[in-house]
Amino acid sequence: MHPAASVILFTVTSGMGYGLLILLALLGVTGAVPPQPAFGLAGFGCALVLITAGLLASTFHLGHPERAWRALSQWRSSWLSREGVLAIVTYVPALLLAAGWVLAGRSDGAFAVMGWLTVVLALTTVLCTAMIYASLKPIPQWRNRWVPAGYLVMALATGALWLALLTSLFDLGRGLASAIAVPALLAAAGVKWAYWRDIDGAAPLARVADATGLGALGQARLLERPHTEANYLQKEMGFRVARKHAGRLRRLVFLVGLGLPLLLVLMAPVLPAPAASVLLAVALLAGILGALAERWLFFAQAQHTVNLYYGADAV
Repeated sequence: MHPAASVILFTVTSGMGYGLLILLALLGVTGAVPPQPAFGLAGFGCALVLITAGLLASTFHLGHPERAWRALSQWRSSWLSREGVLAIVTYVPALLLAAGWVLAGRSDGAFAVMGWLTVVLALTTVLCTAMIYASLKPIPQWRNRWVPAGYLVMALATGALWLALLTSLFDLGRGLASAIAVPALLAAAGVKWAYWRDIDGAAPLARVADATGLGALGQARLLERPHTEANYLQKEMGFRVARKHAGRLRRLVFLVGLGLPLLLVLMAPVLPAPAASVLLAVALLAGILGALAERWLFFAQAQHTVNLYYGADAV
């Protein structure tokens, strides 16, 4: 599939925002971090700005962005619609929790209820984003059991890197934030390894013989191109990435996007605050780069079965 920049930015940016929002809410309602107003303003501000920027980026992939609101009406049958509705609804408890944290210095009582609602709605929104792709049967690389888990762990891992940097800047629970980031990064590495191993070893969903119905007559192959110029289907659903480039990008994800942040997060708690903040800022930048590469690969390596009619031997 063609890796559209708007969709990559949408899924990565909103994922980071929801991951940070989930962790902030959990730390607040459990009392693990005191509701310091300045930290709350920075944390919830970053999370909501990332979420909003991601949602706005998603509209640029539409032919008519001004009609995006119509997608919200199909929530009974569409994961895209469900994601849009939940994304909007999540703002309500998140803003109320942020108000309690920043204005009243509280995250207990009614604000704790808003915090738990925020966690549930944010998690569900990320899962709905994943199901937009995991529900598509003609694309075997997306119709995969590891896709929902992959979206969730990448959101939590990148959100944890944001949290680690913010707690370091405000000198607030640095060790706790690092303790959260380490398992999140390890989980992301494990899920992505399992996902790539799964799609590499999966049997083809269909072959040319299946698509044409000519298998009973012998081996089927394309004799001529269907037309002289590439059409929309070939441009959007026939994107191919070379195996060697895919391998390099996977190593980039593991080494730079997950491994380097893990190393820096482990080093940060034993360093003085300024040096730790610098290391965690580098870790965050590396994590963002890795997340962008991971999401680009997610789209670039996906093959739609329609490619069987345009020369692919198997999908």
